[in-house]
Formats: sequence, C-alpha cells, structure tokens
Amino acid sequence: MDDVPAGWCAVEPREAYPVLARSRILAPLDETPVWSVTCFFVDRRYRRQGLTVALLRAVVDYVKEQGGKIVEGYPVEPRPGQKTSPVFIYTGMASAFRQAGFVGVARRSETRPIMRYYLK
Repeated sequence: MDDVPAGWCAVEPREAYPVLARSRILAPLDETPVWSVTCFFVDRRYRRQGLTVALLRAVVDYVKEQGGKIVEGYPVEPRPGQKTSPVFIYTGMASAFRQAGFVGVARRSETRPIMRYYLK
C-alpha cells in the first residue's frame, strides 16, 4: 500500500481552465496572471489528517518554482451548521485554504469564496 498515492490535486495557469473564464461565480477578478488549484482527491483512509493543507503548501512551492506569483483557489465554505458530502468538496474546503495561508479576495456566492496566496 505504500506505493498508492494518498491524494493529489490539480494546478495550472488559469488560462488552462477556460471553463473558469465562463463561470459567473469564478470568472477572473482581474487581468493578473494566476495559477489555479481546481480540485483535490484524498483517499478515504487519509481524510481528516491535514493532507489537503499539505497539498496546498506543496502547490505553493511548485508554483513558486515555476515563477508564478499568485495561487488562486475556489473552495467550498458550507453555511454554518451545514454538512457537506466529500463528493461535493472536490475543490477543497475554505478552512484548509486558510490554514495554508490563503486569503479570501472575492465572494460572488455565499458558499464559494475565491481565495489567493501571494508569493513573495
């Protein structure tokens, strides 16, 4: 089992995801080039252990190595008291993004903030 990934995520420059440009909720905020982290998968056996936060930190390191300046994410933030099935949070939870140092920069939907990490 050691050779089976515990999780993964997808990250590319935003222009690699044209569907984001057409989204009413996730449309670009400005013309600033960003890298978008769009989805995660964490094996059921490894959930609730901080792996999403670790993946986000690895994303930040990777984007920095590629010369990127901003990482943007589109997590879910459930309403207070609302439980969300893991199948609906493939874009990550806002709490994990905050733990990894991301900040909210826009919210066009109550449950879908746009969050950024600014590299130095």
